[in-house]
Amino acid sequence: MRVLYIYQFFATPESSLGLTRSYEFAKALVEAGHEVVVLTSSSNLPASYAERFFSRGEIDGIEVRSIRVGYSNYMGHLRRILSFAAFMLSSACAALRVPRPDVVFASSTPITVALPGLAVANVKNVPFVFEVQDLWPEAAIQMGAIRRSGPIAVLARRLERAAYQRAAAVVAVSPGMAQGVAAQGTPPAKIHMIPNFSDLELFHPGRKDSAISKRYGLAGKFVVGYTGAIGPSNAVHEQVPQAARILKERGREDIVFAIAGDGKSLPALREMTAGLDNVITLGRIPKLEVPRLIHTADVLLVLFADVPILATNSPNKFFDALASGRPVIVNQPGWTRELVEDSGAGVYVPVGDGKALADAIEVLADDHDRRMAMGRAARTLAEECFGRDLQAERIVELLEGTAGAVG
Repeated sequence: MRVLYIYQFFATPESSLGLTRSYEFAKALVEAGHEVVVLTSSSNLPASYAERFFSRGEIDGIEVRSIRVGYSNYMGHLRRILSFAAFMLSSACAALRVPRPDVVFASSTPITVALPGLAVANVKNVPFVFEVQDLWPEAAIQMGAIRRSGPIAVLARRLERAAYQRAAAVVAVSPGMAQGVAAQGTPPAKIHMIPNFSDLELFHPGRKDSAISKRYGLAGKFVVGYTGAIGPSNAVHEQVPQAARILKERGREDIVFAIAGDGKSLPALREMTAGLDNVITLGRIPKLEVPRLIHTADVLLVLFADVPILATNSPNKFFDALASGRPVIVNQPGWTRELVEDSGAGVYVPVGDGKALADAIEVLADDHDRRMAMGRAARTLAEECFGRDLQAERIVELLEGTAGAVG
């Protein structure tokens, strides 16, 4: 089987940024004996892929064709939209030059990635599988990136409907996203919920990393950890400063926040925590240090802004936390809340409520047995439901079953 895999933000484990879902799934397809061509941008690839506008290479048996299109978490809404449009148009041309695949697999966000997938599916008469990692354009509308009644939203809605209608199968990464796809009139039989995964080897329970503790001044502290993007969609710059001040006022000198990540809201976070010695903002740390920092945390945060659509998220940092066997504090009322409460793997606090976050942290800091039980429940949940190999196997089976059937 020959697979054309289209995703703007393809990244390997060695990339400084980016999610590795596409890499792991492409690698699993190769290991299953299939040919895979990944069509992506150069934004998360080695510098050699940005030397020309169109580049080709091979990564772990995956043929990678990249287009030099930039992207950054510091970009404003307009620049992001222009990046999405540039990749959409360029990749549509590039996709049509790829030898005829047996199936085309396009993964959003953004929704614009559907266009090159649809172009190949229609011109070459091959089945099309569409993956939804965010409910576009609704997510962009609620985040204020585009106007609900504006021309961009209208065009995006049309592309969304076309993708769902033409697709032989639609992959959603959370139950909330599956519901959102179904709400657009997509037959339930078409929809397959395949969530993001836990890397059970890279992230695992264990003792704190003494070198990391010493490097970042965490030795002897109860560490509340966060790793990931620090942008408008995250509540880190809103909820953490409130909680940190409250804990400081209560005299909890033993509790410290270790916040690792980068993004548009990092300067605001640093400004709001200036003078608080219980918040350490590390900025972007080497990717190989992320698991070590997570292992050094006693509790991990998965926070998002007060935007309804974000309750449908399937955040990678959540699954990393589960695999690490650490209690998880979430602040969204959707799927992640249900998972931590039903399994006993963590705690829910309302979004934006700094006092509730401080209270939850203090309770866990003072209850070692409860914290250990939550950590064990987290690891069990990761092993039984969200292992990387399990999710990769499901993608391989879905694409194999779809190949040869025109949607």
